[in-house]
Amino acid sequence: MTGAIEKLLTETIGLDSASVGPTVVRQAVRERMEACRITNPQAYRQHLAGSSQELQELINAVVIPETWFFRDREAFTMLARHASAHKPAQPLRILSLPCSTGEEAYSVAMAMFDAGFEAHEFKIDGVDVSSRNIATAEHAIYGRNSFRGSHLEFKDRYFEAAEGGLRPVAGVLKQVRFMVGNLFGSHAPFGQEVYDILLCRNLLIYFNRELQDRALICLKGLLAKDGLLLVGPAEAALPRVHGFLSAEWPLAFAFLKSEPVKTTAPKVSAAVPVRTPSPKVNKSEPLRPFRPTIGNEGRGQAPAKPLAHASESLIAVERIANAGRVKEAQEVALAHLREFGPSAEIFYLLGLVQDADGSAPEAAQSYRKALYLAPNHREALVHLALLLSKQGDHNGAEALAGRLGRVQKRSGS
Repeated sequence: MTGAIEKLLTETIGLDSASVGPTVVRQAVRERMEACRITNPQAYRQHLAGSSQELQELINAVVIPETWFFRDREAFTMLARHASAHKPAQPLRILSLPCSTGEEAYSVAMAMFDAGFEAHEFKIDGVDVSSRNIATAEHAIYGRNSFRGSHLEFKDRYFEAAEGGLRPVAGVLKQVRFMVGNLFGSHAPFGQEVYDILLCRNLLIYFNRELQDRALICLKGLLAKDGLLLVGPAEAALPRVHGFLSAEWPLAFAFLKSEPVKTTAPKVSAAVPVRTPSPKVNKSEPLRPFRPTIGNEGRGQAPAKPLAHASESLIAVERIANAGRVKEAQEVALAHLREFGPSAEIFYLLGLVQDADGSAPEAAQSYRKALYLAPNHREALVHLALLLSKQGDHNGAEALAGRLGRVQKRSGS
């Protein structure tokens, strides 16, 4: 019976149950059967087929949000720089799909304000298949789990205290419109909308290859001629298959629909340029983008060369990988290992490019080496879990997911 429901979820929202593990779907079905006071699986399947409301509730139960503000900071740096170089006469249109519980869409608004844009110069749509996620995004009260990492200066500029947590200031809230929607739905909420920038990060990993291709065709149709597409790290090999061009910006995983305007990515991470933002804020400090952690994070050896040189070498690996040259990226990553010695970050990056190249066993080994050096490396935990799930090792994937949950609980994030 679960198999029939898994098929329905694939047909409706594109979810490949193998990507999340069958336990997730089974648990969601059990929860919904109890909520509906139905004990017979066949009866629930029939109820599900005849009730769009119950199908939505099942989708809400299956889709588990995992996001935070400024997740993968370089994506927001790239987004703001691209927007600054492509200012049209009309307001820039930006889409966050899936928007989950709203952190990404609000982060875009903050990054745009920090880049000097006025409120009338851009608009943001946030779309998600989960009505529960959309309700959370519109409620816009966020706790500690939504604020991760050490660079949290934006909290002082863009948030105010509210009952139960922190809420973005009114100027940020007004920039975003949220909607329940489905990329594969017959009545997509976007209508005939065309977007200048589209964030579709960590969605394609939940689709099988056929639906990944279908999704990228849809995404391409939603983008303006010179539009920018941002995807997740594990998805970076997919857009090029459909004619997208790499923006060649390290750690942004950004792609252009047409030839880019020539801009040079910095050798080191640079903050989004700042002017006085439109909403009332407390400070005007620039955002501080993510910088890789180099060297000894656990049981590893300290690098033999200066940190600055190692950092530049890591960024070279990222830039080449982001350009889709995965074979070359692997060679450069191995050269980095020989010159600077082992670190969690280089093994993680090596795993990413091996993963993108279809070398699953090698990628798994690299992720495990990263976790040996840095047992709490969240990204390595996430990507190894996804890889194991795709290989059918659902027990291993669930064990890593539990480990990730414990890491997050201990860190208070």
